[in-house]
Amino acid sequence: MQRTSSSYIVAARRTALGRIGGLHRNRRIDALTAPVIEAALDDCGLSPDRVDELILGNATQGGNPARLVALSAGLSETAAACTIDRQCASGLDAVLTACRIVSDGEADVIVAGGAESLSTAPWRIAKPKSLYHLPRFIGVEPSLMDETEEPHLFEASEQLSQRLNIAREQQDAWALKSHLKAEAGRENRKFVGEIVPLRTTPEEAKDQSAAAGASPEDFSSEPPWLPPEGRLTPANTSAMHDGAAMMVVVSEKVWEELGRPPAIRLVASVTRGVAADNEAGAPMEAMQKLYDRLDGFNPKDIGLVELSETSAAQAIAFSTSLGLEDDLINPDGGAVVRGHPLAAAGAVLVVRLFSRMVRQRGDGKLRYGVATLGAIGGIGVAALFESV
Repeated sequence: MQRTSSSYIVAARRTALGRIGGLHRNRRIDALTAPVIEAALDDCGLSPDRVDELILGNATQGGNPARLVALSAGLSETAAACTIDRQCASGLDAVLTACRIVSDGEADVIVAGGAESLSTAPWRIAKPKSLYHLPRFIGVEPSLMDETEEPHLFEASEQLSQRLNIAREQQDAWALKSHLKAEAGRENRKFVGEIVPLRTTPEEAKDQSAAAGASPEDFSSEPPWLPPEGRLTPANTSAMHDGAAMMVVVSEKVWEELGRPPAIRLVASVTRGVAADNEAGAPMEAMQKLYDRLDGFNPKDIGLVELSETSAAQAIAFSTSLGLEDDLINPDGGAVVRGHPLAAAGAVLVVRLFSRMVRQRGDGKLRYGVATLGAIGGIGVAALFESV
């Protein structure tokens, strides 16, 4: 089994996730992300001037917002800064890139993750085809930029639910269970130490869409996205949100210097492209490729899977196709509950792994955990981490 063993994630933090125009409505990407970096560095006892580079996943800001965020967080002017855009997978890609760079000996300390401030991101406008046409806004998803045969993300999940005969009732039941998991997680303080409140108010310490007291009636009354016979609704799909999630990745030398604190490290990762009409199946394809790469590794040793699902249908298909127990996936609720912060989504998964595998070791040590998701355009990414 291939293993990356010389880089360690020693701290991981995130903001609460907020609806577009909601919790973070006036926060630019630097104001959203810098406090999270400061908190993560404080957690592991490293000063900002020790950071060699910031690698940031972002899909909507344009330019290189990583540099702006780095300076806002007080990192040295000599620290490099790089922005990665693979849409929803950007934040996870940033973390994986940081692990590889540190493992190769090219840096000792890298801050990596994802951030998305959709509430304040610049608008994108398509150039008119002629002087007689008006400009038009470009949506977040590439498939909305022009008339192509690539299906809208919800359409892809709808096709998946129809193909696998996943009834709406099943999807609503999964989404309700996810809400109940998140509610139990809050009551059991599973998010304490994970979320960085940007102000000292209760709203800043919890994901805005993860409301308590969800009931079956809340789901059955929702109209479908694709009437009249559609099975996906606003209640069983994940909505775009604002948020930031950042980690500190260090070399073995720095890990030793810090006293070998509890951490997670990357074992293996894969990326897999799929056909446009199978976009919703990308995480399943990535997981299968990951299994194929882990020669001699027993998948049953994986004790936790954090999946950033676009819909309950995708989560059900993922669980069924891989033969995974429902409780293994998103034990504190998933993206259907907390929302989908686009380029930050994959980084949120790694923060969740860190919370379960490091912060909450009193619950029983988890040896292996996986972060996986699909990205707009039909890209699946999966990464296996080990607690140390």
